[in-house]
Amino acid sequence: MSERGDPFNAGITWLDEPLRRSEDGPLAGRTLLVKDLIDTAGVRTTYGSQVYADHVPTRNATVVDRLLDAGAVVLGKANLAEFAWGVLGTNEWYGTVHNPVRPGLTTGGSSSGNAAAIAGGLCDLGIGTDTGCSVRLPAAACELVGLKTRHGTIPIDGVFPLCPSFDTVGPLARSVGDAAALWSVLAGRPVPEPRLSGLTVGLLRRAPNLADGRETERSDAAEAWVERLESLGARVVEAEVPGPPADTWPVFLHEAARSHAETFPARADEYGRVIRAKLDAAQRVEMDSVTEGYRSLLAWRRLVPEVDLYVSPCVAIDWPPEDVDELDVRLPLSSFLRWVNLLGWAGLAIGNLQLVAPANETVLAAGLAWERGG
Repeated sequence: MSERGDPFNAGITWLDEPLRRSEDGPLAGRTLLVKDLIDTAGVRTTYGSQVYADHVPTRNATVVDRLLDAGAVVLGKANLAEFAWGVLGTNEWYGTVHNPVRPGLTTGGSSSGNAAAIAGGLCDLGIGTDTGCSVRLPAAACELVGLKTRHGTIPIDGVFPLCPSFDTVGPLARSVGDAAALWSVLAGRPVPEPRLSGLTVGLLRRAPNLADGRETERSDAAEAWVERLESLGARVVEAEVPGPPADTWPVFLHEAARSHAETFPARADEYGRVIRAKLDAAQRVEMDSVTEGYRSLLAWRRLVPEVDLYVSPCVAIDWPPEDVDELDVRLPLSSFLRWVNLLGWAGLAIGNLQLVAPANETVLAAGLAWERGG
């Protein structure tokens, strides 16, 4: 493994000999980092943890095979928040990922290394995971494009689970066009034609209330994008997304505890401070609240939106320093993002602009129209 120039600490493992399977395909020659939560055969895959510091999978995740078959060149494995449960680019074992675009401020998490590597010119593309914000937040922080895919549309086998009801794999890139091409390979579906004309876009000024007793963040930032959306033929209207009937957070805690049952609390001393505190809380969740959470989640996922897609900011607060305490900022930083995972919908980040709809094709078509001007 090489110690290639990586001033952003974006990679956990860089390969002396990149992984390459095909000289042809839609991603031929495009260089890429794989988030170190995703298995790569014969290449150390740590899941950002000390527990799996020497883990070397024997099989690729399906998404890695699809990338290699499409001609992508895998340069290595990207740094991340430990076990992908964090909104910052900090990791107690592998160090902090530094933001090439906003020096000294967070890269966002948990797909932080992917974003820093792309923004810093170390690779062309990246694949990350998004369970609560983890592709879109780093994309926004590093002025990139990131797609949180609709739940269940891209295989997640060979990806260490955080919360299976919310886990997704998605692309990061410098442009919507590149992100759409990468999504097409991952999903096995054609890139949609650009489209905003004739669509009704709902402007969100407040993130949906999640019935957890916490008031969500409010922002008028999306007003800045209305004129361009309308110039591209969309009709923009004020909108709100109704929240779930009951708190779904116990579902997240319950599934996280199950994902770590083999090693936590038995090996709790090998976990970092931040994730240890979260998993300690997950041990105490009551099953009645979990059952109610699942009922609420299933009811909410029957929601039919009143508009074709929504526009909002990804983040409604100032970007925090890279060394801020994660537990202090995780909820306000992810407020406009995590509700999309709960509903299972697709969310596309173009810098701090977020487009949300039930289907991947809808947000990608809108994003392509936004990028290309029609």
